[in-house]
Amino acid sequence: MDIALIGGHGKVALLAAPLLVEAGHTVHSVIRNPAHAAEVEATGAKAVLSDIESLDAGGWDELLRGKDAVVWSAGAGGGDPERTIAVDQRAAIASMDAAQRVGASRYVMVSYFGASLEHGIPESEPFHAYAEAKAQADAHLQGTELAWTILGPSGLTLEEPTGRIDLGAPESGTVSRANVARTIAAAIERPGTAGKFLQFNDGEQEIGAAFDTVI
Repeated sequence: MDIALIGGHGKVALLAAPLLVEAGHTVHSVIRNPAHAAEVEATGAKAVLSDIESLDAGGWDELLRGKDAVVWSAGAGGGDPERTIAVDQRAAIASMDAAQRVGASRYVMVSYFGASLEHGIPESEPFHAYAEAKAQADAHLQGTELAWTILGPSGLTLEEPTGRIDLGAPESGTVSRANVARTIAAAIERPGTAGKFLQFNDGEQEIGAAFDTVI
């Protein structure tokens, strides 16, 4: 499978790329800063330079044409509400629309535990822009004809991977970025997870087995 990994220099993406390559996929990691290319390509992925904030529809089509799948692991990183909306909402939605146009039919979105249009975060809170942007992007994805899977990890840590999660946990906890990377790889290998919003913490279920229960 030829995969466009959007946000290729992010902490999760750098951990996911070698797993996808090891599984036999071709990974095109999309990055903005050329200084990050060597680190990205050390994972076995191919670095693709593109500023996703400024791409028009034609640019998105060119970026995703020929790809079988899109993995969205990009984010503005918080702090600037306007940039958060530009990346986490508008660019994400543009990528979904382009994926439909060019036939990149599999789409895996990294969202967050509890993402919802009913997030209830007041506008006065710094987290509001992110919560709203992710909710709008997720809702748009769910309305497409793409074979989408939304991953909802809880609070991210830098702990070592256990390969085990608690899928469908009633409350948000924590999960290592390395385990999130493994959920990306597991979702790509399991098209039967399409149409699912999978929320999880670190836990006791082996990731593949946990995902198999929802297929």
